[in-house]
Amino acid sequence: MRVVVQRAVSRLKLPKPLIHTSPSEDFAQVVNVPTWMWVEHGAWGPMTTSAAVDGVEVTATARPRRAVWSMGDSGSVVCLGPGTPYSARFGPKASSPDCDYTYRRAAMSEPGKAFPVSVRVVWDVEWKGGGRSGVVPGLAMSAQRRLEVDELQAVVTS
Repeated sequence: MRVVVQRAVSRLKLPKPLIHTSPSEDFAQVVNVPTWMWVEHGAWGPMTTSAAVDGVEVTATARPRRAVWSMGDSGSVVCLGPGTPYSARFGPKASSPDCDYTYRRAAMSEPGKAFPVSVRVVWDVEWKGGGRSGVVPGLAMSAQRRLEVDELQAVVTS
């Protein structure tokens, strides 16, 4: 049974997450303003495949369970879904309803003046076949990118 389960699990083509943030990739994040994070929603859903060995067929279904974000400044965030894309209907200082992070310092002293940000999407696989079933927890797909974080200063003149 183990061989057919391993074969079914190995056939799953889990998508590599695509990192999105707001402000968008074209602009720097700002200290003390929430950075919204999300992964591509089209890749956040069940994936199913089957395999057969010696007449025993197993169907494996993978489901994403959480996105674990490493923010590059020693902070991290665990989101239980893909995150919510930012939209103008939210205010520029609004927190995301489900996945954001607020930087407390700029990345000016970091290599390339940017923090290395990564996301790890963790999947659990449920399998059924041959009159049995089980779970294979903790498969993961990861992505990385650099994120500029600046600090804005106000100058008062009168």
